[in-house]
Amino acid sequence: MVDANYEKLIYLARITEQAERHEETIKYMEEIVKTKKEDLTVEERNLLSAAFKNCVSARRSAWRSIYGVEVKEKTNESKFLHLVTDLKTLLETELSDLCNQMLSLIDNYLVKKASSEESKVFYLKMKGDYYRYLAEITTGDKNKEVANNSRNSYKEANDLAENLACTNPIKLGLALNYSVFFYEVMNDPKTAVKIANEAFDVAIHQLEKIEDDQYKDSTTILQLLKENIDMWKTELQEQEDEGEGEKDE
Repeated sequence: MVDANYEKLIYLARITEQAERHEETIKYMEEIVKTKKEDLTVEERNLLSAAFKNCVSARRSAWRSIYGVEVKEKTNESKFLHLVTDLKTLLETELSDLCNQMLSLIDNYLVKKASSEESKVFYLKMKGDYYRYLAEITTGDKNKEVANNSRNSYKEANDLAENLACTNPIKLGLALNYSVFFYEVMNDPKTAVKIANEAFDVAIHQLEKIEDDQYKDSTTILQLLKENIDMWKTELQEQEDEGEGEKDE
C-alpha cells in the first residue's frame, strides 16, 4: 500500500517543478528524502537535483553580476559601494544556506541509502558540485577547506565510476564537472583538459553502445566536453606562445 503522505508530497513536487516554484519543490523533496527508507527513484533524484540546481544557478549568476559591479565601484571609489557589498553578502548567505542544505541531505541520507554504484556516483558528484559552488564565494582558509572537500568528493565519485560504462551520462557529467573544478577553482587548465579529454576520447568511440534512453543526455554532455576542451586548449596555447615571446638570452 502506497503511503498517502508520500503520494501527496511527490504530487506537489511534480506540479511545483512544472510551475518552476523551485523553493517549494525543494521543501517537498527534502521531506521525501528524510522519510523514505530506501534510495530515491531516478525521477525523485532528478526532481531534487533540478530544484536545487535552479535555485543555486540563479543566485550564482546574480552573485557574479554583483561581484563585477563591486569591483567597478571600488575602482571608482563610489559612495554606493557599501550597498553593493551588502547585496553581495546577502547572496553569499543565500548560496551558502542552499549548498549546506544540499550537502547535509547528501551526507545524512542520500549516500547512506544509495542502492547502486550509479546512484552513489550521482550523489558524490553532487557533493563535489556544491562544495565547488561554496569555493566560488569564499576566500582564505575557508576557500581552501571547501575546495579540498570538493576535490575529495569528485575523486571518490571518479574512483567509484570506474565500473560504469564510459558512455553513461552520470559518468560523463562527472568528468565534465570534475574538469571544470580544476579549471575554475584550482586554476589548473592542464589537468582540466586531461580529465575532459580522457572521458571524451573513450566515450566518442563507443557511441554505438549508448543506451537509447541515455543517448540524448550523453551526446549533449560530450558536446559540452568538446567545447571546453577546445576553449581550454586554445588558452593554453596562447599562454605558451606568450611565454615563448618573453624568453630572452
